[in-house]
Amino acid sequence: MNLAAAQGAGISQARRRQATAWTLVPPLLVAVMLLGLWYLGTSYGHINPLFLPAPADVWQRLLDGLSTGLFQVNALATIEESLLGFLLAVAIGLPLGYGLAKSRLIAATVQPYLAAGQAIPAIVIAPFLVLWLGYTLLPTVILCMLVVLFPMVITTALGVRTIDRSILDAARVDGAAGWSLLTAIEFPLALPAIMAAVRTGLTLSITGALVGEFVAGGNQGLGGLILQGQHQYDTPFMFATLALLAALAAVYYGLAWLLSKVAEAIY
Repeated sequence: MNLAAAQGAGISQARRRQATAWTLVPPLLVAVMLLGLWYLGTSYGHINPLFLPAPADVWQRLLDGLSTGLFQVNALATIEESLLGFLLAVAIGLPLGYGLAKSRLIAATVQPYLAAGQAIPAIVIAPFLVLWLGYTLLPTVILCMLVVLFPMVITTALGVRTIDRSILDAARVDGAAGWSLLTAIEFPLALPAIMAAVRTGLTLSITGALVGEFVAGGNQGLGGLILQGQHQYDTPFMFATLALLAALAAVYYGLAWLLSKVAEAIY
């Protein structure tokens, strides 16, 4: 029986690996097709290089920026802004989402302001933050937090509200209440929604950092590099920066996925 169980487990793992490999095939095929169309469109003069540079030119500008350390320094600035804004959003958004789900008074008080804040574009709020706080790191961090906050609060509140009430009632009968109920019952059951909020928020934090850099960051960060390339009509440089941003977003998403797997394994 042990041998049969081990063989069954091995077959299941092999099937999971095969399924994972097949899920990678469609996006890779799309990427190859898009790169091929890009190469063909720029190699035969069908597209003006000012609007769409050749892949080789973008690659060369990317290597040049990496060799001089320009991309690394500015990427670290964007990472600092986005992570600080994300952590601030987590510190505010998760407790606030829990409060919205558990208290009608908090929901009635806060939800109109959340909706109004979401309706106002971040690019409109940025100049006011610069006016009040100056051209420092703080306006960008706050703007990043505002971009991340709304989806994190709503997703967390939804996860807490959808917990099966019968499970909570049974836990209360067994003596769970307050902190013990939150940590032992509510948090594990709401964890999938919370981790979805974390994954979304971590990726959105890059958007918030870029908006802040466009308005308040000057020449700092990857957003500042895009503005610099725009002013110099250096399209290959802009595309190289965009490729670096896409890679950074992929790293963020991968880290969030890994964090969710660790949380699932613990709880």
